[in-house]
Amino acid sequence: MKTNKALLSTLAVVLISGLLVFGIAGDNKDKVMHEGTSMYFPTAVDFAGETTPLKITDVRERLDRELLINANLDATTALIIKRANRAFPIIEPILKQYGVPDDFKYLAVIESGLINAVSPSGAKGVWQFMPDTAKERGMEVNDVVDERYHLEKSTEAACKYFLAAKDKFGSWTLAAASYNGGMNGLSKKLEEQKVTDYYDLGLTEETSRYVFRILALKQIMQNPALYGFSIYATDLYPPIPTKSVEVDSTINDLTSFAQSQGINYKVLKIHNPWLRDKKLLNPSKKKYEIKIPLEGY
Repeated sequence: MKTNKALLSTLAVVLISGLLVFGIAGDNKDKVMHEGTSMYFPTAVDFAGETTPLKITDVRERLDRELLINANLDATTALIIKRANRAFPIIEPILKQYGVPDDFKYLAVIESGLINAVSPSGAKGVWQFMPDTAKERGMEVNDVVDERYHLEKSTEAACKYFLAAKDKFGSWTLAAASYNGGMNGLSKKLEEQKVTDYYDLGLTEETSRYVFRILALKQIMQNPALYGFSIYATDLYPPIPTKSVEVDSTINDLTSFAQSQGINYKVLKIHNPWLRDKKLLNPSKKKYEIKIPLEGY
């Protein structure tokens, strides 16, 4: 929600899962002004510790474009900030476990808005994996189980991709760009244009904007009030505590299973969106962890 004069007189500081959420006092309004505009433009930006060269005119203007667009997507960006309070505590420790920089959580933001989105091309989940790529990265994808909708497992698969891309390109920024443009496609562009840096590449419109969208959402989500968002602790979607129930056999009726756990079918599917059918066929006796919420239903 955009700030108004009344809200600008309020100061609220809330530190949440890597997000600094606060309001700006009225006598500090000049802090959001930059060269006569009402939008803050950062003096320095980086992705995963790799500096963005804002001295290059087109780089500066491309970031400016994405900041302006996303700062003015009021409802969309506000919802992303709210969802991040629930999703980031799951994503962050997995990135850390794999040695992937924390900034990659913002890649998930621009891919899906932190929901289990479905693209026209068939990419699904928070990390937007295509079926074949998901299988290559170790996820189960079929009509009964689709682990692209499993946040922990899809985050692990994304980490494996990022590490492979970093090993190939030697740059986290190029690794991020390749998530959109493909490793082979990006390699070909680097070779053709005889450059080694993302910011020196001429790319398709989508891949050209990709890293700048990540940078813009990082800036806005870390400093929401500077971009006109007043987000309070009570606005954020809280993490919901769950317990895990291990199953290694077929469940013929997920409605009955849910009821046996003290919840209903709808709640079961909300917390386990990777279950894609009304039953869980498991002839191989694979072990699955099913989440059961302890509150919030």
